[in-house]
Amino acid sequence: MQMVGKKSHQGVALITVMLIVALAAIIAAQMTTRLQMQMQRSVNIGSNQQAYWYAMGAEEFSKRVLMTAFKDDKDVTHLGQIWAQEETTYPVEFGEITGQITDLQSCFNLNALATEKSKPNDENDDNSGSGDNNNKDDNSGDKENEGNNNSNNGNNKTVDPKTILKDLIVALNVDGIGEFEAESMTDSLTDWLDADGFITGTSGAEDDDYASREFPYLAANNYLASVSELRVVEHFTPQVIVALKPYVCVLENTNLHKININTISAEHPELLQALLSSNLDDAQQVLSARSEEGFESLEEFYNLPELSKIKLSEEQKKQFVVDSDYFKLRAKTSFNNSYFTLNSVMKVMDDQQINIISRTIGQN
Repeated sequence: MQMVGKKSHQGVALITVMLIVALAAIIAAQMTTRLQMQMQRSVNIGSNQQAYWYAMGAEEFSKRVLMTAFKDDKDVTHLGQIWAQEETTYPVEFGEITGQITDLQSCFNLNALATEKSKPNDENDDNSGSGDNNNKDDNSGDKENEGNNNSNNGNNKTVDPKTILKDLIVALNVDGIGEFEAESMTDSLTDWLDADGFITGTSGAEDDDYASREFPYLAANNYLASVSELRVVEHFTPQVIVALKPYVCVLENTNLHKININTISAEHPELLQALLSSNLDDAQQVLSARSEEGFESLEEFYNLPELSKIKLSEEQKKQFVVDSDYFKLRAKTSFNNSYFTLNSVMKVMDDQQINIISRTIGQN
């Protein structure tokens, strides 16, 4: 009986030891797993940080490119300059940098619908639509054309950003979108931007329209920060927003409406069609008549034979410039399978220095 009891105690001890070893093994495995996760997290943070610094390097490089481009051409911005390249990729250690600079005055500024009368927050900055004007050719272009007022007395075409946007939406031929739908969208965007609570037209939208939704919110009553913000504006559909994106942009905190005729893409004649209140063929002919170096002055543009039959009014002429102050860099970088996207809005100052107006991270 003694032998049986001794063997029983030995069996219990062995099982206890095995349980302790198994428990220690489990704890060690968990510690190892957590240590590996911590190490990988540290590596990921370092890689993300390096990708960020690559993007900041791309921004500095872009500023140098712009300064170089405008060193000799201070008064003219065109698509023949070194900044106006397609998306370019540069290999770097353990990754790559991809970047593209675009002219934010080659597209329609959606914030232009915030007119002086209804300007958000009653701001009276120098960046108003009637003329921010670091644009070097702007004032000279107006002076050049003061003497032409008499020749256009019979042409009283006015410039209304709402009408331009409506005409652009219609010109894009989005399925199911006509004059009425386009006008509803422009009315809603006007209400989104203005500071009052009154509905514009018959199809505008103010706080009550947004507050009654399943997930309620209020109208911004301020400038747009991104084109993507159209997704929350009444009447705008995903199809319209996708179609509009190549033609429109957002200049933050300004309703500036100045379009560089030299940098409008030849693939986007619909924008020029809306600006000129013309047909598509006439707009295409004007863009086809433009050389890669663009027009040296507004007068050269106005004297185009292709433009003579459109008979622009003085108000319409004031929309155009031949130089630009606002540019956007879209940089995408990678380092060790970590990715970073940076969108930087840059402004060319009078002394040819480049200021960063805003930065946004991620897809925009």
